[in-house]
Amino acid sequence: MRTTAPLAALLCLPVLALAQGGGWRANPDLAAREARQRPGINYDEARVPAYTLPDPLAVKAGRVATSAQWTARRDEILQLFRDNVYGRSPGPPKDLAFSVVEENPKAMDGAATLRRVRITSREGQRSHQFELTLFLPNRPGRAPVFLFINNREASLTDPSRKEKSGFWPAEQVIARGYGIAAFQYGDLAPDDKDTFRNGVMALYGSEYTWGALAAWGWGASRAMDYFATDTRVDASRVAIVGHSRGGKAALWAGAEDPRFALVVSNESGEGGAALSRRFYGETIERINTVFPHWFTAAYKGFNGRADALPVDQHMLLALIAPRALYVASAGDDLWADPRGEFLSLATSSPVFGLWGEPAIGADAMPPIDTPLVVGRRGYHVRTGGHDLTPYDWDRFADFADRVWKK
Repeated sequence: MRTTAPLAALLCLPVLALAQGGGWRANPDLAAREARQRPGINYDEARVPAYTLPDPLAVKAGRVATSAQWTARRDEILQLFRDNVYGRSPGPPKDLAFSVVEENPKAMDGAATLRRVRITSREGQRSHQFELTLFLPNRPGRAPVFLFINNREASLTDPSRKEKSGFWPAEQVIARGYGIAAFQYGDLAPDDKDTFRNGVMALYGSEYTWGALAAWGWGASRAMDYFATDTRVDASRVAIVGHSRGGKAALWAGAEDPRFALVVSNESGEGGAALSRRFYGETIERINTVFPHWFTAAYKGFNGRADALPVDQHMLLALIAPRALYVASAGDDLWADPRGEFLSLATSSPVFGLWGEPAIGADAMPPIDTPLVVGRRGYHVRTGGHDLTPYDWDRFADFADRVWKK
């Protein structure tokens, strides 16, 4: 394990040096090819300009020094993200109901119990429903659960298991002794700039400024509400997992809802785990142009002005502290900026350090396919491109084994 002692100081200084760390490095031929395909997007580490990250521990009266002092600062940072990035979403609905629409105690050749649960929210005369698929291992006791926000086709989380995919290898996770659940992101907010308000947002008024990412995260919290009622689920050990845009939503869900004991981001990139001030791969302007419905409208005011943001994504990761956090990248997914994702995790260290967690050095990015676990945080960059694979899921389960001492 490598650590960097003056890491906190780097948060308030230009940090060009952070781009020059060791471990994994982008394939130069791939970087050159990506640059040709996307003119105007930087894939050259030498062209990453110096940037200054906001200090998550800085307050008007000085600097947060204890975990007790962090509570007020955490609330401030959470509000900054609501106001400037993800928007303000409502809490639980006035009326929330769960109904099991299917149960099969002999799923997966008897290895698991399947439950399909309809989650219904009501506000006055309006209602919204979405479905949660849950598999629990047929073993004694309450099971910890991985909850997945599915941002791809629904068939990948097929409850019948007629179709199976490495994107959501339910049998593999059940064999590790964990439950695994999923819901379809578009059931909360259609992933379309013209219709995204036609989902759960239709329950609420204009006082809520949430974008689609926040709506998907809101759905994860309603699934968590259900887990608290299921006597076969260990609600104190639920991990929220997301890939790509689902990973952005998983991070925001984990920041807003402290009931998630473990938060897992897989290749979430810009607006997720990657540092916005690091000019590499996707940018704020690009993501707001192509996906204008994902964030609050105020976020568009930072197009081309990342340095003006009062937050950066290391502060989002810091909001998970002192809970467990795992960030995963892919070596060929330069669009998501693997180094920027790792540096975001590393520069969250001063906050995790308030609970005695060891620092992750900015120069400690591991080689390809070599997971790094430091205290209650983990990271890997695997071989391959933008995807979620059985390798990734096994690393998430390894990490859960360790932090939950399973």
